[in-house]
Amino acid sequence: MSDETKPGETAEIDPNASKADLKAAADDILRSAPKQDETPGDELTPVEQLEVEKEELREQLLRTLADLENTRKRAERQVADARIYAIEKFAGDLLSVSDNLSRALSALSEEDRDALSEPGKNLLGGIEMTEKELHTALARHGVTAIAAQPGDTFDPNLHQAVANIPSDQPNGTIASCFQPGWKIGERTLRAAMVAVSAGAAN
Repeated sequence: MSDETKPGETAEIDPNASKADLKAAADDILRSAPKQDETPGDELTPVEQLEVEKEELREQLLRTLADLENTRKRAERQVADARIYAIEKFAGDLLSVSDNLSRALSALSEEDRDALSEPGKNLLGGIEMTEKELHTALARHGVTAIAAQPGDTFDPNLHQAVANIPSDQPNGTIASCFQPGWKIGERTLRAAMVAVSAGAAN
């Protein structure tokens, strides 16, 4: 049998070697061969191992802090939204009251207003004051009217088009408003019902 074979070298087999010699030679080769999952020089010193663990803990801590910050911001956003939108349903119910007051006031022409008696004018003034106070109370809680004047740009997020009519307003803008719209915070509470201009009639 030849001398001990180094890793990577081919062993020369003595044809006269006994089975025991061959087995011993094979064991020597297997012992001297490096393991597949080990590479010389991969072992870390205790200090290097501690540095690796420290870096892993640091990354884990940073991820945890980022998660906590995101959770805090999300909670603040939810609290702010709850404060603003808590009265959304109640405010929506009050819009019909505002509509009825507006209809009552628009039912009288200027001639009819002038013809009213003193008590009638006082009643009319009281209705106007009630409407104004209602709108002030709604605005105090973040509920504001949506602009929908003739000539304003049509915005499908704020306006609901119910007709497309010829008018002297530019094509695609608002021609007239049938029902005012309202929003609460940044949300549309009720879209304004409008007619969109198709441009001047030919």
